[in-house]
Amino acid sequence: MPVLLLTTTGRRSGRPHTTALTFLSDGRNLVIVGSNGGVPKDPDWMLNLRANPRAVIQMGDVRLAVRSREAAGAKRSELWNRVVQKYSGYAAYQSRTNRTIPVVILEPERDNP
Repeated sequence: MPVLLLTTTGRRSGRPHTTALTFLSDGRNLVIVGSNGGVPKDPDWMLNLRANPRAVIQMGDVRLAVRSREAAGAKRSELWNRVVQKYSGYAAYQSRTNRTIPVVILEPERDNP
């Protein structure tokens, strides 16, 4: 499974926090999932992105500034289905919780090379 490092800004501390996450490509965007293992609350990185949608990702030697947004409606359904097809464990996580697991689109900022 491909992994990226997501660095968000702490919503309370203002400090950077880095988390390793699996991802799915969607054109030039990347898709991450706030499963938090199926527990009842969203992961801290998700809460940080809701407070500040800008983040930095790193894949190998490549670092990119990104802007995040939660997928909704038909786009969320499409991406969720793709994610579950690729990583079936996400369906099990969803079955463990009553919350709708967020699907997040990371769009590269315009000023990236």
